[in-house]
Amino acid sequence: MESIRLEIDGKFVEAQEGMTILQAARGAGIDIPTLCYDERLAPYGACRLCTVEITEDNRTRLVASCVYLVEEGLVVETNSERVNKIRKMLLELLLPLAPTGPLESLARKYGLEGSRFTAEQTSCVLCGLCVRYCAEIKKANAIGFIGRGIDREVAFLPEVAPKVCASCRECFAICPGGKLASETDGVRFPISIWQSKQELR
Repeated sequence: MESIRLEIDGKFVEAQEGMTILQAARGAGIDIPTLCYDERLAPYGACRLCTVEITEDNRTRLVASCVYLVEEGLVVETNSERVNKIRKMLLELLLPLAPTGPLESLARKYGLEGSRFTAEQTSCVLCGLCVRYCAEIKKANAIGFIGRGIDREVAFLPEVAPKVCASCRECFAICPGGKLASETDGVRFPISIWQSKQELR
């Protein structure tokens, strides 16, 4: 496999063809924050916290490092002023949804003490980790997205979840907002969580 040389934060990094900027950076000990990334899953590019600034052919632009493949001679900045400004805005938008856990830690790292925005605290940032883990790793498809736009949410699917989730729950540990654990608190499988939510409305 061909070796590719690029520059990340002023450091020359050797990467393999087919690797993403995120993989190359982490392999070189350079941290880039993520919420929707898991090395076991296909890249998704949903949260955009991994945004970096790249320069090639004297052209600079912003890309999601978890899906952008390394290129020979690429120059990458992971903490430029533009990048940090975008990350702060993304965190401000997400923080009201899930104000504890990873988001709280990231907010502190970027100097945020709170958010100017308000939203219903859903404990879900729509990162898709649970949906993708269930589909790609467990092959169960017991959880998925429903609705569109601002009404989009994650829900356990009544046709499948009662049969498989009680003995699994592996997706709980990767949920950055803690939504899945809170959704099932006091709800016993194989009762459908989807059904339970509907009854509470």
